[in-house]
Amino acid sequence: MKKITIAIDGFSSTGKSTVAKQLAKALGYVYVDSGAMYRAVTFYAMRNGFIDKDCFDKEGLISQLDNINISFKFNAEKGFAEVYLNGENVEQDIRSLEVSNFVSPVATVSQVRQQLVKQQQIFGKDKGVVMDGRDIGTVVFPEAELKLFMTASAEKRAQRRYDELLERGDEVSYDDVLNNVQSRDHIDSTRKDSPLTMADDAIKVDNSSMNLEEQFKFVLKLSEEKIREINA
Repeated sequence: MKKITIAIDGFSSTGKSTVAKQLAKALGYVYVDSGAMYRAVTFYAMRNGFIDKDCFDKEGLISQLDNINISFKFNAEKGFAEVYLNGENVEQDIRSLEVSNFVSPVATVSQVRQQLVKQQQIFGKDKGVVMDGRDIGTVVFPEAELKLFMTASAEKRAQRRYDELLERGDEVSYDDVLNNVQSRDHIDSTRKDSPLTMADDAIKVDNSSMNLEEQFKFVLKLSEEKIREINA
């Protein structure tokens, strides 16, 4: 049976990664979290003093891109692939609100995007892949057989993200999370290089009123229909 490429784009905190992981597991596909790759670069930039609340040394970060190696290793106990930065497991580190606050500026750097897009395209060259992010259907895999665009209200997304961070044990306020979501929306949608846009042939999925199970069943149905269509 022929496999397909599934590209999932959308705004931050719309549950892209969650549904992409579920989908990949259900279909027996490879899952790649492109957003985690940008978070890993951002974490590297923070750790090495290239970005903080006062400045962003873009040229310094660009000069180090060849020294940044990002990989995914499956954790059988947790049931998903964790992110490694230069051989170090940074899965937990890159999910903090602090990293979230800096990831959009880092993602606007053309050289960063070019470097990561090359890696992402390599991950998907054999198809049978589910990848989520901001420009997967428009830039990384413009020929993907199925493109989904996830969206929900900023308030709903902020509440989900806030609950997730509290569950992790992070001390955050809802207002800070909402401001972060709105700021990332603006930066992602207005950047010059690969702005967040919905591909013409993408299916829009507004999950504002869906729970995780409903969202998964809806997306799985779309995927199975497309696979049957390709194999007809």
